[in-house]
Amino acid sequence: MFYQEHPFAQFIRILGKGRKGSRGLTLDEAKTAFGMILNNEITPEQLGAFLMLMRVKEETPEEVAGAVLAVRGYLPIPENVVKVDLDWSSYAGKKRQLPWFILTTLILAESGVTVFMHGASGHTNNRVYTKYILNNLGLEPCTSLQQACEQMKTRRFAYLDIEHMCPRLHHIIELRPFLGLRSPVHTIARMINPFHAPYAMQGIFHPGYQPTHQQAAMLLNQPHLAVIKGDGGEIERNPDVECLVQSVHNGEMSDEIWPPMFKRRHVKDEEMNPQRLGQLWRGEIEDEYASAAVIGTLAITLKMMGKAATQQDAEILATQMWNSRAKDKYGAAA
Repeated sequence: MFYQEHPFAQFIRILGKGRKGSRGLTLDEAKTAFGMILNNEITPEQLGAFLMLMRVKEETPEEVAGAVLAVRGYLPIPENVVKVDLDWSSYAGKKRQLPWFILTTLILAESGVTVFMHGASGHTNNRVYTKYILNNLGLEPCTSLQQACEQMKTRRFAYLDIEHMCPRLHHIIELRPFLGLRSPVHTIARMINPFHAPYAMQGIFHPGYQPTHQQAAMLLNQPHLAVIKGDGGEIERNPDVECLVQSVHNGEMSDEIWPPMFKRRHVKDEEMNPQRLGQLWRGEIEDEYASAAVIGTLAITLKMMGKAATQQDAEILATQMWNSRAKDKYGAAA
């Protein structure tokens, strides 16, 4: 019996045709392939083969950019959306320290920067995810792009989980326990920037992916972006170690080293009590590591956004912003 080849088979063949015959997808091929994935025009077997073949060779900037374009065309973006200044992804979760970077984004929102944060939750055991932390600051995660827009209009900050932003990508991320490996979607989701914010912060765990984000941003014509090896893979500067910031600014790439903020390393947070985020914001506790993580992450963001010319100026401004925060703004857990 003759079976006609499935249209998606060509993309699996491109990726898997042996050591000498295989290659990466072009931007247009990746856009078409991920469009078929998003529209559920493939079989589960094809999805698993495609994801793992791409994972083995590691996704290229062209593949990431093409996939991001497919996702952007698929998302139901509301009309008359609020102007978003900064796109911030949160897909890794934290396991050694609490997600102090959330306080960084709230400082930015208080200063007039509209921040859209998107992420995933629960795909890896023993990690603390942003979605489940927000209520400790009197905030709630959104459940739609429309709600995110409304929340950004009122408080200049919104968090939306990938489960609600793009259920199809959420399904793929949730395959990790079955496949045993992260998929390219972890990289792609970070880069979505659905509201086309001119500034974007990216956090990765494996340093080898930093140039991929940088180059994909160039292909996507992202005006300004900074990517760091953040603590746990989140966008959070670890103040105990030096931090390589790889940036894109108006079509040019650059690298910059930020030195450690402390001479000694701090120990792992064994308690990981999420209530401490609100307590730190309100000034009820002191924690030099946490405050430095907030200020250090804020400094990198401010310099990326052109609000400070040098590292020193950025850290001075970040410290001032942190010290002058409205401590009564974010109440106890809801």
